[in-house]
This record gives sequence, C-alpha cells and structure tokens, in this order.
Amino acid sequence: MKYYTGLDVAMKETFICIVNEEGTKVYETKANSTPEAIFESLEKSGFQSELVGLESGSLTRFLTKGLQIFGVPAICIDSRKMSAILSVTINKTDKNDARGIADAIRCNHFKEVYVKSDEDASVEILLKSRKTLVHLSGILKNTIRGFLKTYGVLLGDLQPKNFAEKVREKFQNIPQEAGDGIESLLKSFETNSSEINIIDQKIKILTAENKHVKLLMTVPGVGPVIAANFVFSLGEADRFKKSQSVGAYFGMTPRQYSSGETVSMGRISKCGDADMRRFLTTAAMVLMTATKSWSPLKAWGVKISKKHGNKKAYMAVGRKLAVIMHRMLMTGEVFRYTATVKA
Repeated sequence: MKYYTGLDVAMKETFICIVNEEGTKVYETKANSTPEAIFESLEKSGFQSELVGLESGSLTRFLTKGLQIFGVPAICIDSRKMSAILSVTINKTDKNDARGIADAIRCNHFKEVYVKSDEDASVEILLKSRKTLVHLSGILKNTIRGFLKTYGVLLGDLQPKNFAEKVREKFQNIPQEAGDGIESLLKSFETNSSEINIIDQKIKILTAENKHVKLLMTVPGVGPVIAANFVFSLGEADRFKKSQSVGAYFGMTPRQYSSGETVSMGRISKCGDADMRRFLTTAAMVLMTATKSWSPLKAWGVKISKKHGNKKAYMAVGRKLAVIMHRMLMTGEVFRYTATVKA
C-alpha cells in the first residue's frame, strides 16, 4: 500500500494528513512548523510516504530542504494551482487543506515548484536587498523634493552623488523645524546611498568570480546587476528542456483562452518574477535605443516598435533576450551580433 502526505503550513503550526492510495485518511495530526517537529510526527505515524507535499510560501525552502535532510521525500507544489483545487471545499480549514493537498498528490494533480539552492537563495536575497534600498532612496528623494516645494524651492535635476549637498545649499532660509525634518531625511538618504554602494561592490566581486554572469554581460544592454539577477533567479539552467520556456517562466508570454471555436490571446501572464521582467525590458530598451551596433534581434524589435509601439516591442525583445540568455548559459557561447539566433 502506498501513502501520500499533505502539509498545510502556517507560521506556528503545520497540519499533517496522510492518505493511502485508495484515498482513505489513515493519519492526521499537527506539529510545530519546523523540519524536526514535522519529521518526528511523520515517524510517529508509522507510514512511509511516497511523497510529502507542501504549498509554496515563505517557509517553503526552509521546510522542504530541512525535511529532505532527514530523508523525507518532500516537494514544493504550486500554491496557485492548489488554491484553485482547495477552493471547492465547502469548509475551508487547515485540517481540510492538508487533506486536499494529500489527495492532490495521490492523484498526481499538482505542479512541482523548483526550490533554489543555498547559494542561489542567498545571492538572490542580496540582489533583492539592493532593490529595496534603491526603492527607499527614491522615496526619500521625492519626499524631500515635495517638502521643499512648500517653500518654493525647486531642485531640478540632481545627480544622486551630490543630491544631499545641493539640497543643503537651498533650504537655509526655511523654518528651523522644517529644516530639522529635512536634515534627518538627508542623513537617511546618505546612509541608504552608502549601503547601496557597498552592495554594488559586492555584486562586482560576484560578477568577476562567476563565469555565467560574465558570459551574459556580453549581451548588449545587460550589465552586472541584470546578469546576476538572471543567473540566480533562473537557478539551474538545465532544468528547462527548451529555452522558449524561460519566457513563460518569467511571465512574458500572452495568456491563451480557447473554448470550442473561440481562440483568443490576452496580455502577458505576469506569472513569474516581476523584477526580472522589469530588468529584461530595461535591457531590451537599451539594446534598441542606446546600442549603436545592429543585430537581427534589434532589427526585429524596431520592426515590432513601428507596428505595435515601443512598450510591446520592449516586452517582446525582453522575452527573446531571456531565451537567448538561457541558450548562452547552456552552450557557453557569447552573444553574436551578426548570426541569426533562433528563439
């Protein structure tokens, strides 16, 4: 008899349900949301499961990797698909969700989600930390600009490196209370900028040491930040059987709907990493507008731009860049300007 286990994970407790191959519930309990506590509960059950599934979430990597260390065949499953399956349950409880996950695994009605390695996950946190700091820097600058407009002080275009210095020159004649507030914001901006520079230096070191990142930097419009984000967001490149799948992985392919004779194409799915989509479209924009050298890819993008506009052209070229960059990782070849690259 085969057995399948579903885990419904919450921050404090995880509900556990084990069903046999006939769909009969044979064991049910709950444990603390740690690999050790869950493993101990599974051992107490006395059943050896074929698969142990849990939905993707904030604790996914911690629990999946931890259970695998104990020899548990744990996998992560797509929470979007699982949510649609569980939504038909009349009484939605954590206990019923665990049972639904176990049944979905038993029926092979799930989509497994890739769990990143320790290195990929740690570098990705570094890159996303930079993104958060850059976002915070923009908020601080815009807030300072808005406050100074109250007193008729217009800053105009200022470079980040001399922003604080120029601002201090212009708010000398405003009330002290307002000046104290703006000075505090400027100090926060300077500290934030300093931390961004520190992370940028670490990314440069990472770029110099990683052959995959250096390879992708031969693509026009792709710098160290975009290349590093692509490599560590993608994870193991060989897990994709076709390079075309990478565009869909980052949510850059259109949604499709077909029923009977009705077939329609919608907007892009936006199912993947939103940051990576933004990076790829930025690289596409640079390739089409700032890169002087021509390539089949640039010519193709310009043609789309004339017919459908820049926004759609940047997205299309960004998707094709993702496909080409994945193929480069697989073959080890640098970007070629003259040869036609199939994507």
